[in-house]
Amino acid sequence: MAGLFSASTIEQIRAGSDIVDVIGSYLPLKRAGANFVALCPFHREKTPSFSVNPHKQIFYCFGCHKGGDVFAFVKEHESIEFPEAVRRLAERAKIPLEYEQGAGAQQARHLKETLLEIHEQIAQRWQHALANEAAGEIARNYLASRGVAAEAIQVFRLGCAPDLWDDTVNWARSKSHDLVLVEKAGLILRKEGSDHYYDRFRGRLMFPICDEQGRVIGFSGRVLSGDEKTAKYVNSPETPIFTKSKVFFGLHKTKRAILDAGYAIVCEGQLDLIASFMAGVQNIVAPQGTALTADHARILRRYVEEVVLCFDSDEAGQNAAVRSLDHLLASGLAVRVAVVPAPHDPDSFIKASGGAAFRQLIEKAQGFFDYYLARLCAAHPVTTDKGRLAVLRSMAEAVNKTGNLVLIDTYAQKTALRLAVSPDSVRQEFKRQGRVRGATPPPLEAPSAPQKEVAPPARDESGLLQLLFQHEDLVEWAAGHLDVQWLEHPLVRKIVLDRLHAFQGNGWQGLPPFLDALTDPQARNLVTRAVFLNYMEGAGGPQPDPGTRDHLRGRAVPKPFEDLKGLVTRLRNKHLTTEINQLAAHMVSLDAGSPGQIETYRKIEALKALKRKPVEDPQR
Repeated sequence: MAGLFSASTIEQIRAGSDIVDVIGSYLPLKRAGANFVALCPFHREKTPSFSVNPHKQIFYCFGCHKGGDVFAFVKEHESIEFPEAVRRLAERAKIPLEYEQGAGAQQARHLKETLLEIHEQIAQRWQHALANEAAGEIARNYLASRGVAAEAIQVFRLGCAPDLWDDTVNWARSKSHDLVLVEKAGLILRKEGSDHYYDRFRGRLMFPICDEQGRVIGFSGRVLSGDEKTAKYVNSPETPIFTKSKVFFGLHKTKRAILDAGYAIVCEGQLDLIASFMAGVQNIVAPQGTALTADHARILRRYVEEVVLCFDSDEAGQNAAVRSLDHLLASGLAVRVAVVPAPHDPDSFIKASGGAAFRQLIEKAQGFFDYYLARLCAAHPVTTDKGRLAVLRSMAEAVNKTGNLVLIDTYAQKTALRLAVSPDSVRQEFKRQGRVRGATPPPLEAPSAPQKEVAPPARDESGLLQLLFQHEDLVEWAAGHLDVQWLEHPLVRKIVLDRLHAFQGNGWQGLPPFLDALTDPQARNLVTRAVFLNYMEGAGGPQPDPGTRDHLRGRAVPKPFEDLKGLVTRLRNKHLTTEINQLAAHMVSLDAGSPGQIETYRKIEALKALKRKPVEDPQR
């Protein structure tokens, strides 16, 4: 699972990433006996069932049954793959990764860290200017006129760049920052042919742009004066920490709401997003401008399978929605379009009608092709041949991009109905247009089917996991007396086999590395659950889920060795009983008194005798 990273690197990062500190940076944890508890971030609940064990460095939720170590938490919470979780925790712990050990890589890493520090500091500087300085009055008045509340200003860390040519330059000098580095950060510019610098952002309302971890990596500045020659928005240039096409404004604040909702709203501007977020519709992002890139689409696909485009009601906004289709389809995303009534944009619509009305507008959003067909029919006179041909060609081009025969046929029928022509003729025209424009793209990759939920293990097999992972001194006896074939649950059998192999091969490095080596998330959940069950007694934490109580749950095990012997004996005897029943059924089919029947009878009696004996070596 570690992939690019060695075991020693993984362990170094794990050692530098205390799970309570890491999870505590995402959730408000409360001490509950030996553990910490919180409302689970992975499902909706009113009573905390999410627990963190600082001793074992694992988490588990008794509600949704997700569990694992610190890497599993970051991976699940951030909706990222394991290597990216490793990188993020390494950055947090300031541990260089193996491929960052070279001189060039170390310099690049140091440059990024310095640029992040500069961005954080200037964000604070501009926040102070907006809140307290005379230079921020024009920005304060503008925000008041747009109905942006003080809470929103704080949540999104809005600021103001004073209308001076050298404010940022002088600020950088006061902080002893190298002006060359501040230029690399995109905050100042060098005057051509000289060593003089001047500010990039002047007299603008400043929106910090953050990465998914919440670190400031760039800015978008809105002009506050009425100068028509000045660009309305100025964004940070491409820098070692900022790539415009790969960043959404607000995603660090909205990603959890996006996961919870199951779809993402894509709006056009920062103020649209802020208004929606503060009105309670928080599953929303905004690209830097209206251009939605392939990278943007791939980022969204990590979180959801559907997006709702909600751009401005003007022509530019609606055209932007149409241009977004290709990248979204290529990423396998379903697309709907919410049209804000003219002359509104999402921000002004929310101010006029409220968050509930905006939510309803989003929920009623049409599928993209229904929206596009209506838009085409409004733009072209469908009572004329020219208009019908324009609609037909545009619809054929758009729908054929899906490569989905069902969608193509569905919208051939809908187009035929709107144009008052034969569905068969439209189908043929769609097919012809597809051939003219080249081969139809391959069908969209089907989303991976959700993993089939495995039934919980029986009481004794669940108890066996608890004993083997709570009492390491019992593993040696289990390795000599337990036959894994006695276990019926496939995941329990695999987990126990791996645990015994780790003991026999001196490969046991502790619980978190063992969890990392389990490729099946349901197996990891079973192990973390087994560890937590014994720790819940008297901890004040959530009680184990009902319906799975057993003789080990809810109490400390007073005689773990005796319990293990009893468990293994019952597991063996259950397995022997199954064998006996199978032999008995077979014996009935044999001729009475035949050698085969006699031999089968002897086997049955031997198995019955074995059941009466204490558990010895499993080889028999």
